Amino acid sequence: MIFTETKYQLQTVATGRVFEDEGWTLDDKECPTPSMVRPIYEKKQLEVKEGACLGLYRYADWLPIKTMLKKPTEPITYKSESLAAKLGLRNLYITFNGWWPERNVHMTTCSFKEMEAYSVCARLGDDLKDQVLVVASAGNTARAFAKVCSDNNIKLLLCVPQDNIKALWFDKPLNPCVKLITTESGSDYFDAINLSNVVCEMEGYLAEGGAKNIARRDGMSTTMMSATTFIGRTPDFYFQAVGSGTGAIAAWEANLRFIGDGRFGSNKARLIVSQNKPFVPMYDAWRANSRALLPYDADQARKDAAEICAPVLSNRKPPYSLAGGLYDALKDTNGDILAVSNTEADAAKALFEQTEGIDIYHAAAVATASLQQAIERDMVKPDDVIMLNITGGGERRFLAEHEIYLLEPSHVFKIGFTKTEVEGVLAGVKY
Repeated sequence: MIFTETKYQLQTVATGRVFEDEGWTLDDKECPTPSMVRPIYEKKQLEVKEGACLGLYRYADWLPIKTMLKKPTEPITYKSESLAAKLGLRNLYITFNGWWPERNVHMTTCSFKEMEAYSVCARLGDDLKDQVLVVASAGNTARAFAKVCSDNNIKLLLCVPQDNIKALWFDKPLNPCVKLITTESGSDYFDAINLSNVVCEMEGYLAEGGAKNIARRDGMSTTMMSATTFIGRTPDFYFQAVGSGTGAIAAWEANLRFIGDGRFGSNKARLIVSQNKPFVPMYDAWRANSRALLPYDADQARKDAAEICAPVLSNRKPPYSLAGGLYDALKDTNGDILAVSNTEADAAKALFEQTEGIDIYHAAAVATASLQQAIERDMVKPDDVIMLNITGGGERRFLAEHEIYLLEPSHVFKIGFTKTEVEGVLAGVKY
């Protein structure tokens, strides 16, 4: 397939203003309030591309990209039989992200965060190729960006909490274009974000942008694109565990595009997202019917984050409140947030492997447990069309089948680091 750069404009959710993308636009500078911007694609109907090794670029019509990278992967959707029967559901569709060769899923990082990385890095224009991309992560996102940037020779600096670097494993040594700095043991994802913000004030470093990066959201939206094109319609329900909620926002935005496409129905999938107790800031705000997140003491947040079985869900500053964020997505879809304990997640994890035959991440198990809760509460009916986004799986099998290499940090920063200290350390880091 000959690739031509995707054509689109940007639109501000809060005001509706349409404007041109300058190449790495993350915000509308003319908008007086915090707001997402969305791409408005020239192609209103999605043409799913056919061809070997296209991966997620099969959905390039709805990805804000300038090129295609090497070795892309994609999520796969299938209709569940065993888990569906166990839960009493007749239309349960599983969108699987991870390592499961028998299902033709080959994500070597075993996480749907690869979809973010393959889309974000494909948005980089020639004018940004000399910049160092900066990514803050609690683990899985860092592993995905490291793999994609290593394979495609893109300069990358990762900022990760020290306690999470065990997640930075790979099946081969990384290209030296990928570097890692961490915040000390006992810190959390928010501390890593603060470190990345300091780095991005320095010349030569480019903020990836997180949820505000349209390429990150639309890369994640390939899960909804996979499910909808496989089912032939948008689902009635969408289940996913959330730390930032970006994946659920992305699914909502893709759903709106499918309504505009006109061939997949007009319904909006109810977003049922879940958090891992006791770290539940969005759940608490939602239960209080509050657009604003409730006060959350930093030390208590770190303590709660350390207790959950799915640490990737521990984002203290998620894109919940801003226009076009998770609060709006839930309101627009009549959605809900559920809270899942470690015990419930462990049981759901075992159930999924017993019925479907593959191990899954604890975050995906939280989503599976929330589906069980929804059934018990009569939120869903046996005939409802349900999409369960399994955001990561197959890791235990992958690790058993491959030799593994770890990424070691160039420096560990104590909480309370200064900009001068960061500048001094990075001056000695060579790509």
